[in-house]
Amino acid sequence: QVQLVESGGGLVQAGGSLRLSCVVSGDIFEIHDMAWYRQAPMKQRELVARITIHGNTNYADSMKGRFTISRDSAKNTMYLQMNSLKPEDTAVYHCYADRILTGGGLTIDETWGPGTQVTVSS
Repeated sequence: QVQLVESGGGLVQAGGSLRLSCVVSGDIFEIHDMAWYRQAPMKQRELVARITIHGNTNYADSMKGRFTISRDSAKNTMYLQMNSLKPEDTAVYHCYADRILTGGGLTIDETWGPGTQVTVSS
């Protein structure tokens, strides 16, 4: 069983910062590309940032310069540092792994975490 669990969300004032974490647990051999998505009320889920197995990153335009995605492969953990937060950043933030290889030889595609709520007050 492989699970993704996010943490670090909360309530913050506009201009503030939060750091989200996503821990992948289970019998993990290798995690390929990972990403953060977010979903605001009444809106579709959107990509925030993506990081490859080699550490290459890309960001949605509205997050560039404010958010930083990173990962620690030794800890099977991904992070999202969010600075200069705006009320429009309010959403549930989900982590995603496009492919996980387990120690038992299984390939698990498209795994999502349950999400962590980020609320930015004006």
